[in-house]
Amino acid sequence: MPSISNTYRLGTRTVRRVGYGAMQLAGPGVFGPPRDREAALAVLREAIDQGVDHLDTSDIYGPHVTNQLIREALHPYRDGLVIATKVGAVRGPQGSWEPASSPADLERAVHDNLRNLGLDVLELVNLRVMFSAEGPVEGAIEAPLTALAELQRRGLIRHIGLSNVTPAQVAEGRKLVDIACVQNHYNLAHRRDDALIDELAATGTAYVPFFPLGGFTPLQSSTLNDVASRLGATPMQVALAWLLHRAPHILLIPGTSSLTHLRENLASASLSLSAGDLDLLNRLTERA
Repeated sequence: MPSISNTYRLGTRTVRRVGYGAMQLAGPGVFGPPRDREAALAVLREAIDQGVDHLDTSDIYGPHVTNQLIREALHPYRDGLVIATKVGAVRGPQGSWEPASSPADLERAVHDNLRNLGLDVLELVNLRVMFSAEGPVEGAIEAPLTALAELQRRGLIRHIGLSNVTPAQVAEGRKLVDIACVQNHYNLAHRRDDALIDELAATGTAYVPFFPLGGFTPLQSSTLNDVASRLGATPMQVALAWLLHRAPHILLIPGTSSLTHLRENLASASLSLSAGDLDLLNRLTERA
């Protein structure tokens, strides 16, 4: 197999392809404080000590919880650390996810992220499109993107990305602003974005999948487990390694509140999959 690059660009920065997603550091349902605050802080510090230079977060998580943890654990931030966040939603009193994409909503969210992270400018802000919280749904995104572009013009944001979007919305977004990345649900079993990933590769735009193990059938899980067992790895490591092999512009943000799982996730970057492994894993989508 050809060697797999360990880095790719995110906006104007170059980052390692396996980063860390902070969502799971909040309480159950990504709502409220963590069960073990010291353990959450330890995971963040270990991620940086292990060389992670791309953190994915949002002030929606908690809300405010993960950003405050990141600031407590890591501020002042190490040179080269890219912190990506997202806006476009708020949490209801019981933890529901509600759209919030008016210009006032977005400006408030950007300032919340700046304050809780302890930053003067946000390196990357993903617009989470919330026509549906369940997945991408067509609809115009010009108004919220224009509002984010104004915040970028004012120097509060360096780069803009899109999350939970369709290919048509990516195309619309490109006409309005430079899109640094697209963040959607994608994994071995959920491959609706295959064509979009290939289109983004042609333009050098990073693709950041979430839920790397979401939506597997029992048969698919069994096959994945068999490959993992043969390689002496965990199913999560194999699923992450497959994503790294899928395309060089894919950046990973696996999340965990466990030091053990964090180290396992980061080790997936060194897991080599043979042509036979890849063929077997690629056929999992046919069984979805």
